[in-house]
Amino acid sequence: MGRRGGTGLIAALAASALAGAAAFAWGSLIERRLFTLREVTVPILPPGAEPIRVLHLSDLHMAPWQRDKQRWVAGLVDLKPDLVVSTGDNLGHEDGLVGIRRALETYRGIPGVQVHGSNDFYGPMRKSWFAYLKRHSGGVKKRKPDLDTAALDRFFGETLGWLDLNNAVGSMTVNGTVLDFFGVDDPHVHRDRLGLLTRLIDEQKDDQTLDTDDPGLSRHVSIGVAHAPYQRVLNAFVTHGAQLILAGHTHGGQVCIPGYGAVVTNCDIPRSKVKGLSVWTHALRSSFLNVSAGLGTSIYAPVRFACRPEATLLKLVAAQH
Repeated sequence: MGRRGGTGLIAALAASALAGAAAFAWGSLIERRLFTLREVTVPILPPGAEPIRVLHLSDLHMAPWQRDKQRWVAGLVDLKPDLVVSTGDNLGHEDGLVGIRRALETYRGIPGVQVHGSNDFYGPMRKSWFAYLKRHSGGVKKRKPDLDTAALDRFFGETLGWLDLNNAVGSMTVNGTVLDFFGVDDPHVHRDRLGLLTRLIDEQKDDQTLDTDDPGLSRHVSIGVAHAPYQRVLNAFVTHGAQLILAGHTHGGQVCIPGYGAVVTNCDIPRSKVKGLSVWTHALRSSFLNVSAGLGTSIYAPVRFACRPEATLLKLVAAQH
């Protein structure tokens, strides 16, 4: 290679390195703090029903010093949501509950539901960033839970009054519509119990059919909630009649390539559904699916690129028949 060719190669490598450094600086210093509200409309309510505003929060991965994120989340209460849904991975540090309290205490008295993510049990660990580029890295953890999940659940249940949907069901009436919820604990670490959920949903439906004189039976809407949107869970939810499914976990890919999208999804969901509102179809039935790109990252991987942190405001409206 001649001197000119060698000089050109060095210049190209230097330019590539500079572009990579600039992208990393943007993603780690700026974009991961560009908190964004996404708004969507979902037509699933009965005819004539009053709209319901649902605030979907996910993957806060909260550390106590993250005051900007805490203030931003607390300020979303000004949207006047009728319901809050948290799809897990709230904690990002052993003292993360301190930040969760600052962010969510303003929602006291607003109905809500929640499920766990794996990072509500296990604190973050240093590991190779290349491990994240695998198709997905689910599995039973080899270590014991080291976060205070019980304290987190007490805050959600006793302080905020939210329903715990970890392998559980529940109902509430919001703006005149009965919302029937069912949810699972985190599928990413195999804590979901779909067999148990089937029995609980059957019992819930049996109890409802006993009330044959209740005119509100025609005003029920079913919503499934999970942290990680694995296909086995989404398929089961659709089979059980979910009209809307809410999930998180993917971080929207966290690092995306403009024009291509997410490099990985960290589960078996297709890349086309890694974030945002879509439709999930299974066995000739379908449900709206909203996957949140989430608001945080691991404290050991503090970068987002072409994938801003987000919360979602879903406006549930009457379906058009």
